[in-house]
Amino acid sequence: MSMLMGNAPRHPGLWQDASDAMTELGVSNLPSSSNGRRELQQLSSQLAQLSQQGRWIVLINPGFAGYKTILANAGVRMDRVLQVHARDEVEALWATERALTSGTTSAVVSWVEQLDNKDKRRLQLVAKSARALGIVLETHSTTELQASCWLQAVH
Repeated sequence: MSMLMGNAPRHPGLWQDASDAMTELGVSNLPSSSNGRRELQQLSSQLAQLSQQGRWIVLINPGFAGYKTILANAGVRMDRVLQVHARDEVEALWATERALTSGTTSAVVSWVEQLDNKDKRRLQLVAKSARALGIVLETHSTTELQASCWLQAVH
């Protein structure tokens, strides 16, 4: 039964129809030489659209202080932004996995220093069951060209 009865507001994720699900899900890891500032600016319009769904935009260990200004200027609903402070890389990746598969998030942006092959494989496996768009920004990576190519393809 896909019809809702009554006039209570819909819960942001638990009682959604399958037709409301995002069509482009997955996890991408991007190298960043700007602590994610440039990448967040380029993703901010997409995050603004996703924030209108009423589900969470989760930011895990944001790499710089001005992220709120960037998101607010892009029109992101700031009441739908959840910031997570993880103690270390392991906890950050765990939080990323949980947020991606929870069903209550539209997007997860996570800042990590660098992913090793094991972590990349782990994220590939999580991507199969992800229910949100996932972006992992590697702040100690030096390959900016890969990130700019990927971000151009997103828009």
